[in-house]
Parts: sequence; C-alpha cells; structure tokens
Amino acid sequence: MAQDMTLLWGSGSPPCWRVMVALEEKNLQGYNQKMLSFQKMEHKSQEVMEMNPRGQLPSFKHGTHVLNESYAACMYLESQFKSQGNKLIPDCPAGQALMYQRMFEGLTLNQKMGDVIYYNWKVPEGERHDSAVKRNREALSAEVKLWEGYLQKVSGSFLAGKTFSLADVTVYPSIAYIFHFGLSEERYPKLAAYYNSLKDRPSIKASWPPTWLENPQGQDLLKDI
Repeated sequence: MAQDMTLLWGSGSPPCWRVMVALEEKNLQGYNQKMLSFQKMEHKSQEVMEMNPRGQLPSFKHGTHVLNESYAACMYLESQFKSQGNKLIPDCPAGQALMYQRMFEGLTLNQKMGDVIYYNWKVPEGERHDSAVKRNREALSAEVKLWEGYLQKVSGSFLAGKTFSLADVTVYPSIAYIFHFGLSEERYPKLAAYYNSLKDRPSIKASWPPTWLENPQGQDLLKDI
C-alpha cells in the first residue's frame, strides 16, 4: 500500500508535516518520498509541477489519486485506512464535532502566523508598513491566546479531548512552528505543555523536521508575541 504512495515535501513546512504524521499514524511507512528545498526553489521544479500545478508542497499521490491539500490528504488517509494504525476520528458526536472545529480553526492559526513570519518575504520592501506589522502581530497574539484558552478548558491532553485525533495531526505542526520561531513557553504554559508532551509521540518524532534537528535553537521572531 505505502509503496503506491509518493510524497514530495519540504522540511519544517506544517502542511508537509501534517501528511507525514498522518502516514505514520496509519502505519504507512515505506512510502516513496523526496525532501526538496524551498530555498533552492525546488518546489517550482518540473517534478513538482507535474503533480501539483500550483508549485507547492506537499505534493502527495496514492496510485493515480493526487491530494496536494494537506487537510484533504490527512482526511483521505484516515478514511481509506480506517482499520489500520491509530484511529484518528472519535466515534462520539461531541468528540467529532470538537475535532473538526479545532482542525479547521487551525487554518486560521496557520494564516495568522504566516502573516507575521513571512511578512518580509511576501511584501515587497517599498510596500511594507510598521502599522501592518503591528496589526499582524496583534492578530497573532490574540489567536495564540485563544488556543491557550482552548487547552485550559479541554477535558484531556489533546486538542479534542482524551485521544489523539486529526485535530492534533493537523494543528500540532503549526503549534510546533510558532515555538520554533520563539514563542514564549512561560507566557503560554498550556500550549507549551501540549507541544512538549507530543514531541516523543512516535509519529511526530519520526517526522520531526530534519532541518530543526540540525538547528534546534530556531529563531526569536515571535518572542514578544
């Protein structure tokens, strides 16, 4: 099964990491994979464009089925391999509802962290404004506080309760990303506890970004958030 799968990915990218965690959780090790460099613009290579005309990573294929959107790939893997590996969707309606809610709220977290982290990369120098930087940082601060509050209220160690689910598969990489970029563990103790508690989960440890292993210190861009 895994031999029919191909994943083109980039180290540290939360969307790529989501798919890798899902593959590990479903015991689909041994898939074909290739790490590409964003810095070298390899995500715009012909190899990627043939699978993903948007020129983005991840690019994922199972047989003839192409799923380049990371959430779609994760949901597909759980649907197609329900009885294999770890179950990632709760049976009870309340658990399912919370899981889906947190999953899709994770896209907002991803957007707001990207507005801060990638601002200088996305916005040409002549179009940058201090007011926009301030607004983006305030929006990310409010978003992170929201997630800290969710973890204070949830009954269990995971985003949707007592069991690891697709909410964790999809959102944990973004939370790890903001800590890698310097988010204060002291200021957000519940998020920090969640982040640290899952570092050694086999699926996460096996797929930990190799560039982060080489440079575990990360950056301090978000230290004041």
